[in-house]
Amino acid sequence: MSETQPLLSRAENGTNTLSSGPRTFWAVLKGEGEPSFFTSFYWFFTQTWFNALLAFIPLSFISHHLNWDAPFRFAFSFIAILPLAKLLGDATEQMSAKLGPTLAGLLNASFGNAVEIIVGVAALLQDELRIVQTSMLGSILSNILLVLGCSFVAAGLKFEHSEFEATGAQASASFMTLACITLVIPAAYHATQTKNGEGAGGFSAAAGLLVISRGTAVLLLGVYVAYIFFQVGLIVFSASQTLTLKTHPHYFEAQKKKDNNEPDEEPKMSIIASGLALLGVTVVTAFCADYLVASIEETAQRYSIPKAFIGLILLPIVGNAAEHVTAIFMALKDKMEITIGVCVGSSIQIAAFVIPLMVIVGWCTGHELTLFFADFETVVFFASVLLVNTLLQDGKSNYMEGIM
Repeated sequence: MSETQPLLSRAENGTNTLSSGPRTFWAVLKGEGEPSFFTSFYWFFTQTWFNALLAFIPLSFISHHLNWDAPFRFAFSFIAILPLAKLLGDATEQMSAKLGPTLAGLLNASFGNAVEIIVGVAALLQDELRIVQTSMLGSILSNILLVLGCSFVAAGLKFEHSEFEATGAQASASFMTLACITLVIPAAYHATQTKNGEGAGGFSAAAGLLVISRGTAVLLLGVYVAYIFFQVGLIVFSASQTLTLKTHPHYFEAQKKKDNNEPDEEPKMSIIASGLALLGVTVVTAFCADYLVASIEETAQRYSIPKAFIGLILLPIVGNAAEHVTAIFMALKDKMEITIGVCVGSSIQIAAFVIPLMVIVGWCTGHELTLFFADFETVVFFASVLLVNTLLQDGKSNYMEGIM
């Protein structure tokens, strides 16, 4: 391959499936040259022994409707969501591989954190505000500390050092810093108002926090939309061709192939089967998440389990199970751009999209969720973002950075 030759030709890897216009678009919908429905779903449900845990889904439904003991309802629902999170990631990956990198970014933005959104909305509607906050924070910390650290260690044990596109990683880290600031400001306001008492006209600290949080949530969602456009661009269908309007996607892509001899991965599912699987898994996950949240209160009281532990540790394990495996696997293949995108990108989605969305949903449903987290949690979040921002600056990683 010469230095002037494009890395990916128009026919390679199926990543430019939509580039030839409506004819190819309809070919995608018809599933021409794709696995059959039976082959797609057979692979979907039998690819790993981990799917054996799907047997806990009916147990979750039965235990909830028969009102079994709370610990059983909690355990069954918790275990059932684990394989569902994995299946959600598999369906998203198969659709992404077929639709190409631009639509893949939009797809991952929509469905990458579907479990967190479902669990968060279920907890919010049951007025479990601390569960919502701690589960969101736990997901962010697990991604940028645990998963990113393990990925750096895994890659460092196999390679002397790994390189990634520093400009895109730094842009993502800067956006994480902005999202972090939106949590620091409410904490500072609360500390000031608590010290000084009620403000003029009896305007309480709680009312002020609601105003600040809801206004900030709307603005942050707008910035997140701009970030998605900055990262993946916009795709527009015309009568004769498909035109992709991009801004800076090259900041988030590898500048060279790591291994030119690496074979292309064949799709395992058709596009229609992937979409149906994605929809079905999301619906089932919504029910299991609702049952899980409904059993948290009684389980926590009976066994004296702090809700902070459930939110910070247990629920993030459920929501991020598929992302954890994907990030480490890609790091072992020296595809650090994908690893950074999974870890930091997922954290950005939660901090700049899911948390503001929860605030707005609470606003619409009469639940007073704010962006004020506990002081200790805010400090930990700020320190974690600062550390990750520092480690990503040079565009290189090794196992020592992962340990840190």
